[in-house]
Amino acid sequence: MAFPDLTGEISALLPNLRGRLKANAELSEITWFRVGGPAQLLFTPADEADLAEFLKAVPSDMPVFPLGLGSNLLVRDGGVPGVVIRLGRGFGGIEILDGHRLRTGTAVPDVKVSRAAAEAGIAGLHFYRGIPGSIGGALRMNAGAHGAETKDVLESARAVDRQGNVHDLTLADMGFTYRHSDVPDDFIFTSATFKGTPGDPVAIQKEMEEVADYREKNQPIRERTGGSTFKNPPGHSAWKLIDAAGCRGYRVGGASVSQMHCNFLINDLGASGEDLERLGETVRARVMANSRIELNWEIIRLGQPRAGHATGEALALPAESDAKS
Repeated sequence: MAFPDLTGEISALLPNLRGRLKANAELSEITWFRVGGPAQLLFTPADEADLAEFLKAVPSDMPVFPLGLGSNLLVRDGGVPGVVIRLGRGFGGIEILDGHRLRTGTAVPDVKVSRAAAEAGIAGLHFYRGIPGSIGGALRMNAGAHGAETKDVLESARAVDRQGNVHDLTLADMGFTYRHSDVPDDFIFTSATFKGTPGDPVAIQKEMEEVADYREKNQPIRERTGGSTFKNPPGHSAWKLIDAAGCRGYRVGGASVSQMHCNFLINDLGASGEDLERLGETVRARVMANSRIELNWEIIRLGQPRAGHATGEALALPAESDAKS
């Protein structure tokens, strides 16, 4: 489907716009699942000031969604009305500061930040080697792995709100909990400052290699996936609950639950967004039937279904004995 082209209307509001604006941009080309419909508008701002001016000028009722590397995202088949904002080169810098600190733009991949920290002898950020996203996403969801989280190393962040106002945020302002930040949903992060501890670059690099080896052996990183699908419920591992419910390898259309790590959904046979979402909802239902524990999505689902379709719904559950097999 194609949305009405709003580029002329937006360009008239912002004659001095320096970023790139594209109508009906295919998000399936830039998200890891490789599914979903287009963004009505895709805007790539030149820098923070350009982003602020854009947000200040566009109509307040126009939906706006920031997109990072597209790793933790499931775009629905009907596409995304409004504006998707993808931060680019203007948000891709890394600066080493004194006191074992570094400042980075939020478009920088997490793995690149871990490497820069290692080269500078800054310990504590090695866990970012195992997170397949960008710093903006890490701030939004308090991303973590291997016993460490963003909250352990973040010093401060900057963000632009929906009205174009710039905010300087302390660690306390972030309101971090497990895979969550209390920062308002309409804030778009633009930069972050991290603080580690003194470390030996060789030792830090070894830690990073161990993280990379673990991912290679235990996660389907070479597949079309969105990373961990569900949050771990308190006191439980999501993958163990999924496995116990008999969902390892389960399939809906072109989507399947990974045989390697069953908290990962895979687009292995030309899945649609609906296939993936329906598979996820079916897994949730089967886990609930088997263990009475609710799984909550960690992957963000964005956009609207294809015309005439509903958002993903669970398949009918089998008999109780089959659900527990």
